[in-house]
Amino acid sequence: MVSPGGDEVTSIQMPQLGETIVEGTILKWLKQEGERIEIDEPLFELSTDKVDTEVPSPVSGTVTKILVPEGTTVAVGTALAEVDSGDGAASADGGASGSAAPDPSAAAQEPVAADAADAAGAPPPATTPAPTAPAASALPDRGPRSQILSPLVRKLAEEHRLDLSQISGSGTGGRITKKDVMDAVAAGGTSAPAAAAAPVSAPAAAAAPALRAVPGPSVSGGGEVVVPVTHIRKAIATHMVGAMQTTARAWNMVEVNMEHIVRTRQRVKDAFAAREGFSLTYTPFVTRAVTEALLTYPMVNSELRGEEIAVRHYVNMGIAVSYEEGLIVPVVKGSDTMNLVGIARSINDLAARARSKKLQPDEVQGATFSITNPGPFGSILSVPIINTPNTAILAFDAIEKRPVVIDDAIAIRHMVYISMSWDHRVIDGALASQFLARVKENLETWDWAEDLGL
Repeated sequence: MVSPGGDEVTSIQMPQLGETIVEGTILKWLKQEGERIEIDEPLFELSTDKVDTEVPSPVSGTVTKILVPEGTTVAVGTALAEVDSGDGAASADGGASGSAAPDPSAAAQEPVAADAADAAGAPPPATTPAPTAPAASALPDRGPRSQILSPLVRKLAEEHRLDLSQISGSGTGGRITKKDVMDAVAAGGTSAPAAAAAPVSAPAAAAAPALRAVPGPSVSGGGEVVVPVTHIRKAIATHMVGAMQTTARAWNMVEVNMEHIVRTRQRVKDAFAAREGFSLTYTPFVTRAVTEALLTYPMVNSELRGEEIAVRHYVNMGIAVSYEEGLIVPVVKGSDTMNLVGIARSINDLAARARSKKLQPDEVQGATFSITNPGPFGSILSVPIINTPNTAILAFDAIEKRPVVIDDAIAIRHMVYISMSWDHRVIDGALASQFLARVKENLETWDWAEDLGL
């Protein structure tokens, strides 16, 4: 489409984000009419029944018209906005749909999409910063993911005129999080919060913490603050209540000696991080062991469908990821075809894109089993709610040093509780116990050297 002035105007349409997605809700416009937007820069936040995600612009130009207000639900293909791209910028793949055809020669010169950069562990293409915002300063290398910035972090830094090069990231691999930015704002400057420290993947044994004074009583009259329930919190609530109402949940647990895995990880973690660009956590080990156990006991990997049970002989592993808005469960498709390194790469990629709102709806559906890992937050025992339509969910809690009896002697070993909630309509206690025993055996007896390739 060409405007009266001769400029090319691109119609931005509701994208088809997955085969089963037919509509979406515009949560927030990230650009307003009259503002400049670059190709692949987030244009709006979109919510579907599967995931909330930021949708990038397929063209560079000026937003001339917003056709659909925030909070409106529209069908795939609906015109959402118009962007005057009279500068001849080419369209990019993977973002919102646009009606203007791209110039192939110009498209070949465009940078790759931010999603591809995230998947490779490299920083996404930088967007053109506002002249007054110092947020896009060159970032020092403080870790393998220290130069990857989510759109939310960039926006907050620009709004508060913060120099991100002066902020140390507390996220995985040194990545700067929303909390780091808000701590810097609270400190009244551009320096990083003094207390920021990279979290470890599992609590390690340490000396008793120094005692500190008990906080004084709070001043009365603080009252209460009423906040609206967010879209993602509503979705979580609906799904969890539905799961509790439809399943006959039962639960059991085993204790696993993780000493061999802890020592293996300690021995190879530096070489692994240097080779892969991210840290090796314990979750891939557990995922690999659970995947094999599901193939051995496929009824645990099944789904109840009315009067029939679908017994699967493949594994799509759902991995619960906590992020700023709540909880999401991206899926490692075909985990039964991957070794430990492949699983680690997939989990790292999915978790990073979940936290930066770059997941596609197809990436959060199709799980045959799910794993949740509250251990990094200090939990030592959990009773999770089943992620329906899965038949069971496994919880992997904090690894701790505990005294255990080995060959009639007391020894100190790294131990962990692994528990499972399961649907008694499909699974009985004997099968659940056999399955967990298999997971325990795999974790305690497997030689991981070949899988690690180190």
